[in-house]
Amino acid sequence: MKEVIAEIVTIGDEILFGQITDTNSQWLAEQLGLLGIKVKRKVSVGDEQSELLQIFKESEGRADIIILTGGLGPTSDDITKPALCLHFNCGLKMDEQVLEHVTEFFEKRNRPMLEVNRQQAAIPEKSRVLFNEMGTAPGLWLEKMGKVFIALPGVPYEMKEIMRSSGLPELKKYFNPPVILHKVIRTVGLGESFLAENIKDWESELPEHIKLAYLPSPGMVKLRLTAKGDTEAVLLKELNYQTEKVNKLIGKYIFGEGGLELEQAIGNLLIEKKLTISTAESCTGGNISSILTSVPGSSTYFKGSIVAYDNNVKIRQLKVKPSTLNEFGAVSEQTVLEMAKNVREILETDIAIAVSGVAGPGGGTEEKPVGTIWIAYSDQNQTIAKKLNLTKDRKLNIKLTTVIALNFVRENLGQGL
Repeated sequence: MKEVIAEIVTIGDEILFGQITDTNSQWLAEQLGLLGIKVKRKVSVGDEQSELLQIFKESEGRADIIILTGGLGPTSDDITKPALCLHFNCGLKMDEQVLEHVTEFFEKRNRPMLEVNRQQAAIPEKSRVLFNEMGTAPGLWLEKMGKVFIALPGVPYEMKEIMRSSGLPELKKYFNPPVILHKVIRTVGLGESFLAENIKDWESELPEHIKLAYLPSPGMVKLRLTAKGDTEAVLLKELNYQTEKVNKLIGKYIFGEGGLELEQAIGNLLIEKKLTISTAESCTGGNISSILTSVPGSSTYFKGSIVAYDNNVKIRQLKVKPSTLNEFGAVSEQTVLEMAKNVREILETDIAIAVSGVAGPGGGTEEKPVGTIWIAYSDQNQTIAKKLNLTKDRKLNIKLTTVIALNFVRENLGQGL
């Protein structure tokens, strides 16, 4: 079956100037991928008609589908419709259904409709309307020698509604693309290169129609399997089989699939084991508890946190011994062990996690340079700690510490209590 290729073009100076973030391309690429349509290029262009026309010419030479977002408004800097008219060698026509909708839109809001608003209903003669229930600028569908142009408003909620209701179904019917399925395996605790080394034989034996991609982020790596074929049920069975195979190789590093986040996986484990958790944080400043409580329903298992940035707070609120701090310092195994054990007892939880370190960029010493972090885990049977040697970047250190601390919880929960 022929591969269907798409290109996405975002239009507007505001994107190039960095005044707004382009979220439309990401959403469109994801939705087209689920439909079996491969996006091969995304490009942004300013409000320059000659540049846009050049992109039209280039894109239709490579792609089957060209999707445009932005530039459909009623003002002089909205160039998409005039450019489409030039490219398709046609003029504008007034669409009565769109005009009725625009008129009603302004009447309901008790606002006068100006001539520029009326011009929203003027569309290229060779286009047909993809109706916009959420706003006044209609989506447009144009065809040229088997190539499809879709022009959409730049407002994300309008663009998404048009594509959901008519754009995506129309594309599926027009092109009948092959089935493409994605499966994401979420891993933590093993770097990308080490992960690749562990699964290299499995990867080399993947069938030709199943591709693997590594998607790393701080402390974690997503493995994305993409299968292409004619039958969804067959592809799903193959993806499940490959997941079982890779699980035998790196199962202890896999915490979930799809969109499951690490904090959600830990929350599920805590609920399953009927356990509660607390945190004692120094260098992360509450980030661990913030991530844990970002999960809906986390009040079931998360009881509280003590953010002890200052040593006096460690002593008074966390009951860390002054002698421990004097002898070993705040960034030490001894201190973090006391923090974890004490916060568990003070807040009366089943388990606890504690962190203390030098996040940077200042505060490091020769003995304890920036990036030196200690984390500890405590439950009724054990209190254990480990040392991390991270980076010189403060924000990255906080992210990595959070991920590693949460994974420390996951690893110990897996051993049972």
